[in-house]
Amino acid sequence: MKMEKKLKVGVLGATGMVGQRFISLLENHPWYEVVTVAASPRSEGKTYEEAVGDRWKMSSPMPEAVKRLVVMNVNEVEKVASGVDFVFSAVDMSKEEIKAIEEAYAKTETPVVSNNSAHRWTPDVPMVVPEINPEHFQVIEFQKKRLGTKRGFIAVKPNCSIQSYAPVLTAWKEFRPYEVVATTYQAISGAGKTFKDWPEMVENIIPYIGGEEEKSEQEPLRLWGKIEDGVIVKAQEPVITCQCLRVPVLNGHTAAVFVKFREKPTKEQLIEKMTSFRGLPQELELPSAPKQFIQYLEEDNRPQVKADVDFENGMGISVGRLREDTVYDYKFVGLSHNTVRGAAGGAVLCAELLTAQGYIKAK
Repeated sequence: MKMEKKLKVGVLGATGMVGQRFISLLENHPWYEVVTVAASPRSEGKTYEEAVGDRWKMSSPMPEAVKRLVVMNVNEVEKVASGVDFVFSAVDMSKEEIKAIEEAYAKTETPVVSNNSAHRWTPDVPMVVPEINPEHFQVIEFQKKRLGTKRGFIAVKPNCSIQSYAPVLTAWKEFRPYEVVATTYQAISGAGKTFKDWPEMVENIIPYIGGEEEKSEQEPLRLWGKIEDGVIVKAQEPVITCQCLRVPVLNGHTAAVFVKFREKPTKEQLIEKMTSFRGLPQELELPSAPKQFIQYLEEDNRPQVKADVDFENGMGISVGRLREDTVYDYKFVGLSHNTVRGAAGGAVLCAELLTAQGYIKAK
């Protein structure tokens, strides 16, 4: 798909870590151009470079094109929305405030593609991993009726913790997985932090991440759900139980996963299903889509964060150590990049699919 003219994009919550990731991922995007950055009132009126100051957390330098953009007040919804075709949302507010502000943007006829969790369980808001459940975007028509909009809507992507195992279980769905135990080992960037601003994480593990276990258990079921009467009804199986640990890693969430199947597959079948798994993003060759969505690594000591987190520019999933288990049927280890595929990159891919399908277009 060729774009005649790039769509004008705004980033809400542009100064935070996920906002920064959006800015860096969109730097040379073939379809989108960041023309507006918005953040809390304390950044208003400063250039983006001044507002971020020494808090730039990406490994690549701040893109020149955004340095001089003047930061707008994210609460001035009409003003921010007037200059853009759609927005990415990474605002740092309470859940209720996020819900309200994202709806306010949608009601200005501005599509909102959100990295936030606030609307993940709003029944008519699609929560999508584009390779897994693109058909959920069809619920947008019902959402627009509720909001009274013609082109404004909200779409979200799921939590970063599930990206290392939900795609794998989706690739295996014909074998009917029905019970899953997962332990996730989650990077500190998932909390928007680096080692510099979270020194107590050095050489430490914290066995608690607020709200994360419930998200990790429930959100995959919503991805596998169906649209009924204009809302998304979650799937009942597989039943998932999780523990989520914060570990001293900057980027990359690892998961150790155990699975029981109703149909008993061979190891070879499981590997074949994983590595051949493709979705609409691959068929449509969307700009951010990984060519290989899931790779399988044969070595006993992979996947490793240092070696594998940037597979397919951080948009692919790496799996290893698949073997039969004595209690469950199989176990494996999965790895995904939590701020690329798991956050901003996943949202950019959602926007690309929404653009390709005509939901997002120039105002």
